[in-house]
Amino acid sequence: MHAPITPPPAEPTTADTSVPVPDGPRAEPEPHGAMAAAPERLSPAPERTPNDVAASGTTETRQDDAAPKSTAEETTRETIADGTAQGPAAADGTGHSAPAPSTPEPVDTAADTDATVAAPAQQTQADDAEPTPTSTEHDADHAGGAEHTEHADADDAQDRRTPEEAGTDDGAGPAADAEPPPPVDPEQALAAVGWELDPRTLREQAPDPAQLRVIRDGLTGKLDTTLDNRSRARLLSLRAVASRVLGDLDDALGDARLAVTYAEATGEFRRTALARARLAEALRWRGEHAEADRLFAEANSPELPDRLRALLHEHAGRCCYDQGRLTEACLHFERALDLRHGEDAQLNARVEVALDAVAERAAADGFGPAPRRPEEVLGTPRPPMPTFDEEQELWGYADADGEMVIAHRYAEAQPFHEGMAWVRRPEASRWALIDTSGAALIEANNGYRAVVPFSEGLSWVSMDGKGRWMAVDRMNIVKIPPGYEEARPFRSGLAAVRQNGGWGAVDLTGEVVVPTRYHRLGTPLADGREVDGFTADGLAVVELAGRRGVVDRAGRVVVPPAYPTVVVHPVAFLVATESGRWGALDRRGEPLIDPVHPGRAAVVAEIDRLLADASPVL
Repeated sequence: MHAPITPPPAEPTTADTSVPVPDGPRAEPEPHGAMAAAPERLSPAPERTPNDVAASGTTETRQDDAAPKSTAEETTRETIADGTAQGPAAADGTGHSAPAPSTPEPVDTAADTDATVAAPAQQTQADDAEPTPTSTEHDADHAGGAEHTEHADADDAQDRRTPEEAGTDDGAGPAADAEPPPPVDPEQALAAVGWELDPRTLREQAPDPAQLRVIRDGLTGKLDTTLDNRSRARLLSLRAVASRVLGDLDDALGDARLAVTYAEATGEFRRTALARARLAEALRWRGEHAEADRLFAEANSPELPDRLRALLHEHAGRCCYDQGRLTEACLHFERALDLRHGEDAQLNARVEVALDAVAERAAADGFGPAPRRPEEVLGTPRPPMPTFDEEQELWGYADADGEMVIAHRYAEAQPFHEGMAWVRRPEASRWALIDTSGAALIEANNGYRAVVPFSEGLSWVSMDGKGRWMAVDRMNIVKIPPGYEEARPFRSGLAAVRQNGGWGAVDLTGEVVVPTRYHRLGTPLADGREVDGFTADGLAVVELAGRRGVVDRAGRVVVPPAYPTVVVHPVAFLVATESGRWGALDRRGEPLIDPVHPGRAAVVAEIDRLLADASPVL
């Protein structure tokens, strides 16, 4: 395997450190002895299995172009992809807020720690790795996306010597010079498995089940010494993959469900999406398709990288294939190809196998039922929709079949959100809140002249319709007292608010997490949409004195306001200069691609090129 860029030799790194390795003479590679940062345990760790298996993965050392890829997104070098790690060699993708280590603990030796690989000039790349921040757009010597460790020429020469040649050294025999190859990490080994796709069942098959069992034992060994939520989520979900392919579906389901719990505890969007997708695959193999369909739909968000979204559509299509929903399966496969623009050869080959299977089954049994609407897949009932009667000039609500469920009696009617809608009768100047049956939850006599639809259990309301916005719940209990000139709906636990002319953000308890000092808070995304607040990853673009930057959900400045334009990409930040040239920063705000491109589309293409070998294991 070769990386999509040609880097200079990288410095040896310690796996769990948020500080770049200082410049200076290169040291000879030493056995990996990294220490993990103190775990950020948001939920108690489960009991460990007593099995203390060495995390060896395989017994052979892969060299040069056989170097295995790491299981990415989840490995410890996911600094840009997750946007959470502070330094270029962060071991488990921990974020800015990770506590300083108080009691060092062993780190998992994933493929992210290239120093543990002994092959000369060997390179590893994370599966959903991030682009690598560098001083120029073509270098990749910074940790994060595709770190590379090259041994000294002398080491290479020594490795190539025969035992007889080694025996000619003074005071050393062949045994003295020979060093056993370091074990291949089980995460690397899992990423390197050449899965075979059964053309009838569209399920992966392991070419060597015995080797896969060794890999699974290696993952178990790493779990025995891992405490932090991020790493446990990653390792459990990967072990679920191995167990699933080996046919141990009960074990796979248990690991996958626990992995989702750990992933959700981290609050990291992409980590949670991957864990849900792996759980969905375990459920699919067990024939529990309804829950699998829902999880695939929940995991697949426009805010994820296109290559990951394509993979989720592919697997959702296989789940539809299992159910005989062949038209719906084809729509998923088509969407997967569209997201990758036909440029992913491996995806193209897998989809071709899937479409052949669809054609064979359709010839025998037809294409099955019509595709479902998103709310059917998600298991959420479609709420009544506002309808207008032109004769009465009043609003009411109709169900999905067009049948009136709430009569035309409102002068104004908002769409339903979270099972509730604000309405105003013709004779009233104030708003009332109703449920899907039309029953009043909050009467108009409470005096709300301006209202914002419910989101995450709260609605912003104003008594005078001009300011002093406050947040109430469905029981009309004030959760955030009045005091804001403007307020936006909550998203990912945060809402943009304006106070004293400045924009900031509050959480669901009303605590100010981003000071109201910015002239604007709104987040343009790389796909052309604009989020009215924070992304699912907890990032927002802010503006100060005509310059834009990025803050996170804790109010920390990730990118200082210094650019005319900033756009949030799933793994980076696209930035434009005064001259109109575009470049990119990584998720830590460090330079990634020099601002030399005439448009942002070229920057997006360059980021995709840097991720050319990245593909998570589902």
